[in-house]
Amino acid sequence: MKKLFLLLFFITGFSSSQTWGADLAKGLAAAQRGDFTTALKEWTPLAEQGNIIAQYNLGSMYKKGDGVPQNDKAAVKWFTLSAEQGDAEAQTNLSVMFGLGDGVIQDFVISHMWANIGRANGDKNSDKAIELLILQMTPSQIEKAQDLARECVKKNYKGC
Repeated sequence: MKKLFLLLFFITGFSSSQTWGADLAKGLAAAQRGDFTTALKEWTPLAEQGNIIAQYNLGSMYKKGDGVPQNDKAAVKWFTLSAEQGDAEAQTNLSVMFGLGDGVIQDFVISHMWANIGRANGDKNSDKAIELLILQMTPSQIEKAQDLARECVKKNYKGC
């Protein structure tokens, strides 16, 4: 029994020592009380290990400047990682960032693509982004964005 415990420790605990002690819920509780330093400490190792929620939360922190210097490029990085795992809100946030040119070169086609994907994955906020985008876009740009969205879905959101 002792050997089994040691084996489990090495497989689950020791091999992911970067996340040892990191806690998503502890980070959320800290953020809710305005303690973004603790939230950052809890979420960063989780986000680096691929946790979709921690990635989204870090994107939000950097976008708003909550407990970190406001940094749109860092927000794009974390939202992209979350969006590539299928997070609809992160996909819509990327749409907004591309639409405004926040942290990226402004690109209505890519913005529309991410808004379409976010909407398809259930984020109702993407509808407003699409409404605003189509006022700025030509029919051929809209068609290209829709084609890109279909391609992106086929690639499971990677490299979009």
